[in-house]
Formats: sequence, C-alpha cells, structure tokens
Amino acid sequence: MAEGPKLLDEALRAGAMVETVLVAESHAVTLGDRLERASQSGARIIMVAAGVLERASGTVSPQPVAAIVEALHIPLDEVDLTGLAVVCAGVQDPGNAGTVVRSAAATGVGAVVFCGNGVDVYNPKVVRASAGALFRVPVVCAGTATEVLDQLGTRGVRRVASAARGGREHDRLDWSVPSALVLGSESQGLAADLDGLFDERVTIPMAPDVESLNVAMAATVICFEADRQRRQVGGARP
Repeated sequence: MAEGPKLLDEALRAGAMVETVLVAESHAVTLGDRLERASQSGARIIMVAAGVLERASGTVSPQPVAAIVEALHIPLDEVDLTGLAVVCAGVQDPGNAGTVVRSAAATGVGAVVFCGNGVDVYNPKVVRASAGALFRVPVVCAGTATEVLDQLGTRGVRRVASAARGGREHDRLDWSVPSALVLGSESQGLAADLDGLFDERVTIPMAPDVESLNVAMAATVICFEADRQRRQVGGARP
C-alpha cells in the first residue's frame, strides 16, 4: 500500500505495477493528472466516500489517495554488487528500515537486502518512511542471514559488520571495493553465530560516553562516506 500523492508519483515514475488507486471523492479534481497517468498505466481507479481512507489508513493525518502496488521480488543473484550493498539482518523497526532504503537510494547503493527475522519491507510504515525510495533502489527479500552472507562471499563481496565499537573507523575503510554493509537488530545487534562470516567490522567514532547511533542513522553516515569515496576516485553512481 503506497499512501499519498508523492508515493503514487514515485511508483508511476519507476514503472511499478499500480493495480488499484483509491481516491477520496473530494480530491478527485485536484488529483486529476495523477489519476489519468495511473489509469493510462493500467490501474483501476476507485472513488471512495469521505472517511473511508481515514479508517483504512494507519497515519495520524490520512492521505487523500492510496495505491495498491505489486510487490517486486528481486533475487539476490540479479542485483549489481560491484559497489555497495546494504544488508538488514534483523532490522525490526519500520521507520528505521524505510530510512535505510531512503539513504541507500540517495547514495547510489546497488541493493538493499532484507533477511532474517526482521520487519516486512512492504509494511505500510516502511513504505512511507522510504519516501518512495523503495521504487528507486533494488530491494531483495532473502532467506536467512547466513544464506545471504554465504552468497555474498561466493560472489567476492567483502562483508562488513556494523558494530558500535571495536571495528575500523568508517572513514578509514576503503569503500571503493565491492562491499556489503551488514546491519543487525536495534536491540540485539548482529547475531553471534554470524561472526565467522564477516570479513571486516566497521565502527563510527563518537564522543565519549555516547553508547551508539540509531541503526538508520549509522547506515546513513556510512553510506554517504562510501559514496564520497567512490566519487572521489571517479566512480559514478549507478
């Protein structure tokens, strides 16, 4: 479910399969251009009475339009892993997950992989938090974290575990080589049984007495540093 005009725009721009658009009757005129584009793409347009979208929405300020968009299931072996990938191995908060995807899209990340017992990437809160980035960056819903890390290693991708402490400083790591930044759950971090599958650990240096960063913020900081390094050596964003 993609709620709001912006997410509908992003879905249409990306060529996603928009199946149905629900629009409040009171906004049919102001949303006319978007509805026309959605209809031309093959979407079914349904006008709903006042209050229907408000009851169906999980937001405090409901949007006047919502679209049902076909989920994309991209296999891991079909995504570009020549730059940076981000692996969410147990990220559970929808807001964090959506923000990770949004930051990944902003920095040209090749793919975001969700695996393990984490959040459903198609949760409406994730979609909203991504601000449409789910339609702009390849998102993979894989199996277990072990399976994903094994496959990445087989493809020659350096697997970098994000750690609150004890890793190499994030701006001293060479991000110009094919790498996967692996993020764990907000409460537990990365599972101990994955330790043997990492090639490197990375830590963001912080002021004394600061325990850690929010997982989405940490991912954002590292993704932008990796992008800075790639652009510095002349690498183009995908």
